[in-house]
Amino acid sequence: MISRLHGVLIEADMDSVEVETAGGVVYEVHVPATVAGRLPRPGSEVQLRTVQVVRDDSVTLYGFLEARERDMFQRLLGTTGIGAKLAREMLSTYSARRLAQALANKETAVLTRVSGVGKKTAELLILRLSDKVRDLALTRGGGEAAPRGAREAVNALMALGYSFAQADEAVRGVPDLEGAGEEMKTEELIRKALERIGR
Repeated sequence: MISRLHGVLIEADMDSVEVETAGGVVYEVHVPATVAGRLPRPGSEVQLRTVQVVRDDSVTLYGFLEARERDMFQRLLGTTGIGAKLAREMLSTYSARRLAQALANKETAVLTRVSGVGKKTAELLILRLSDKVRDLALTRGGGEAAPRGAREAVNALMALGYSFAQADEAVRGVPDLEGAGEEMKTEELIRKALERIGR
């Protein structure tokens, strides 16, 4: 079982990367888009936490930068009806923390925004994982559901043309959001979220 891979990143795209180890062996590793976007430039050293998925006709490596990402991937794989491809798609749409929050908070609408996840699949995931991923959802604010103003701000950013994932991540990343409850006005949330997106 290959659990970590350390070497030089020689090629990368949004679906997979190639890593050459010190021994000269090149491994192809499939990665979620959320991981691919944070990788160093080709030619740089990289260390990936990996999951080896063995099937009758193939052996595939999936790579992650953080332990939480790998843990989430493994918990998704352990759920009936969720294969490696769909698990990777879910982690390409959301960060591991955000995905864990959606499951823990039973946000069906958030999960159905993942390609390949319908309402029934989302409900099944929530039923089987909501209590099992709370540790991965923990943040300074305890992973609690966003206040109504935050949800309205996300909808407003989507109306401006941003994807749900971009809008949701930007709003949740506003420093004063946690603990603000309903006190922070939607307009102020939108302004601060736009500032984050523009960085």
